[in-house]
Amino acid sequence: MRPRNGKEVVEMIQNNNIKFVDLRFTDMFGTWHHITYPAHEISEETFEEGLFFDGSSIRQWQPINASDMMFKLDPTTAVIDPISEIPTLVVIADIVDPITKAPYEKDPRQIAKKAIKYMKETGIADTFYCGPELEFFIFDDVRADVGVNYGYYFFDSEEGWWRVGKEENPNLGHKIKYKGGYFPVPPVDKLDEIRKVMAQKIEEVGIPVECLHHEVATGGQCEIDFRFGDIISAADNVQWVKYIIKNVAQLFGKTVTFMPKPLVGDNGSGMHTHMSLWKEGKNLFAGDEYFGLSELALYFIGGIIKHAKAVCAFTNPTVNSYRRLVPGFEAPVNLCYSARNRSAAIRIPVTSSEKARRVEVRFPDPSGAPYLAFAALLMAGLDGIQNKIDPGEAIEKDLYSLPPEELKDIPTVPGSLKEALDALQKDADFLMKGGVFTENMIQDYIEYKLKNEWDEVRLRTTPMEVLLYYDV
Repeated sequence: MRPRNGKEVVEMIQNNNIKFVDLRFTDMFGTWHHITYPAHEISEETFEEGLFFDGSSIRQWQPINASDMMFKLDPTTAVIDPISEIPTLVVIADIVDPITKAPYEKDPRQIAKKAIKYMKETGIADTFYCGPELEFFIFDDVRADVGVNYGYYFFDSEEGWWRVGKEENPNLGHKIKYKGGYFPVPPVDKLDEIRKVMAQKIEEVGIPVECLHHEVATGGQCEIDFRFGDIISAADNVQWVKYIIKNVAQLFGKTVTFMPKPLVGDNGSGMHTHMSLWKEGKNLFAGDEYFGLSELALYFIGGIIKHAKAVCAFTNPTVNSYRRLVPGFEAPVNLCYSARNRSAAIRIPVTSSEKARRVEVRFPDPSGAPYLAFAALLMAGLDGIQNKIDPGEAIEKDLYSLPPEELKDIPTVPGSLKEALDALQKDADFLMKGGVFTENMIQDYIEYKLKNEWDEVRLRTTPMEVLLYYDV
């Protein structure tokens, strides 16, 4: 059982011979940061008084002339790090203003907390459950570099189909064909053991693992599913799972990436997100409408469809995200809903239990800050409920096989990060209800993404361009 207050955290430190306490927090772009204190520096008063740090050194946070910020430690998150050899306790911290103690407007975890506060104030629901599914690639080698006159990247995996004819001294075969990686047993699946170690470590921090398997793509694509939770615990768990998976891979001499589309022509990695709203212990998504959904759930879907382009700025927040979200390549780009249908952007999973009634949004990926992704989805859904936004009729056809003329009336997700950021610029009011997201935070987020990601990619010549155009 995790501690409930500072006193119990201090007791946990003493009882487990903890040597260091590691504070973790997430920036606007999804990076998990940490600062470490000797255990003797942490007391009950630390949880009341907070700890100070330099906010100007975090991307797009405080200016240098107002750099002091404060960690507000959350004692309920304290857990022993399963990776560190030296006994270390990890505590997740919220960021607050050091003078007013107000939640910091650019702290993703605080934004998610404000989204829950706003949801409760509307009277619509008291709990928002999220169940994210993280896909990722395990590689054996990764190299990349760019310069004024060159640019390249290289990924390699011992099970990649591109190695079928390589001299490996010896090559033992059992490579995975493109799009042939779903559920093969060893020795074709060469990552069975490493996934089991990852799962064990994930459970050591109190996150129940539900299943683990190889995914569709060749060259190391995997998935580890864990138990759903409320928006804050679900996002905390995403950060823990990414941390553990990357570090276990490194212990095996391998490397993990959560970038959505590392390989050309094979499946990319998503973060399908299951969601439901509850009130007083009742699932508000269960009802007598389409496939056992309630009218409220349909309005929630309507809100996500209406605001999806803006939401994608947080759920699909990288240039690489849109290498995965490409029409015609079995990607969940069509903004419609359907039961069982994995070609729709929003799927209604099969279940015989009213408690398990939920919607699954399939376009998100794991490349950003999960707190912001879940908060944006929630705010879009709440707006749909408040304004009774009709999601239209369900579409049960295979959308991947339909001709373009039958798809012309179905909206799609953005085609690029720039399009998503432009949509966010125009459609942000639903996010700012209740002060959940602030205009300043949104503008700083857009500014950083355009300058440091979109421009950096669009201004560079790629190897493919040289092959296509050198002889023009």
